[in-house]
Amino acid sequence: MTQRCGFVAIVGRPNVGKSTLMNRILGQKISITSRRPQTTRHQVTGIKTEGETQFIYVDTPGIHRQTKDRNKAINRFMNQAATQALRDVDCVVFLIDRMRWTREDDVVLDKLTHVQAPVVLALNKVDWLEDKTELLPWLEQLQKKREFAAILPISAKHGTNVPELEAEIAKYLPEGVHHFPDDQITDRSQRFLVAELVREKVMRQLGDELPYQMTVEIEEFRDEGRIVHISALMLVERPGQKKILIGEKGDRIKKVGREARLEMEKALDAKVMLNLWVKVKRGWSDDERALKSLGYDHDKR
Repeated sequence: MTQRCGFVAIVGRPNVGKSTLMNRILGQKISITSRRPQTTRHQVTGIKTEGETQFIYVDTPGIHRQTKDRNKAINRFMNQAATQALRDVDCVVFLIDRMRWTREDDVVLDKLTHVQAPVVLALNKVDWLEDKTELLPWLEQLQKKREFAAILPISAKHGTNVPELEAEIAKYLPEGVHHFPDDQITDRSQRFLVAELVREKVMRQLGDELPYQMTVEIEEFRDEGRIVHISALMLVERPGQKKILIGEKGDRIKKVGREARLEMEKALDAKVMLNLWVKVKRGWSDDERALKSLGYDHDKR
């Protein structure tokens, strides 16, 4: 049988469910998720091989407008990471939030203007719709925005119409040998994945209290087979943020560590000894050199 293999970019504005969709397709967690916009900061590759067909999905940061409060180096990095993912792909999944179209959806649509690959528009969270009869006139409106290869209502969380979406994507994957071994799920390192798990737990607990000036750096990752020793440094920009993250008598950092450790043990299939530290590094999110040293590098894997 003929092998097929192709790259699929999942794009959209912040917080529409791109990471949830990729995790649903892969059947396991590769991209972290939270209810907060801009949880995803990097391109994250997820690989799914079914028989002779290999799908290489690229989850991307939410494309957003550059405003006064979102014009730091890290915001520019996230937009560039998302835009770069559109180069040389075989298919694009443009994810929007059911019946809502915002100015930031227009920004994404503009980024797709010169993309030659077919674009499949997916309306996420349709399970939330109380009146499904509203859907048809809305689909007709969306068809006027550009020539989409297909428009599909889906639920990334519950899996509604996700197999139909995958079948649509498969039509556009070219003939070619598989880029990755058939059992590989991602090209990201374990160090990257555990750092993201720590950041996810912080985002979920402190999305309102702690701004986005927080990142995680893995200082030690020592695999002894049945036990993995991990030391993670959480960087914030101000002493007040450090105090919030540690919490009263260290309660918050303990909770973050406990939740992150349990997920790490599932992901690594080993006992994890996790140490967390918090350090103030002023201005890291608006310093391109600091970002690069912290792994915010478009070529880094």
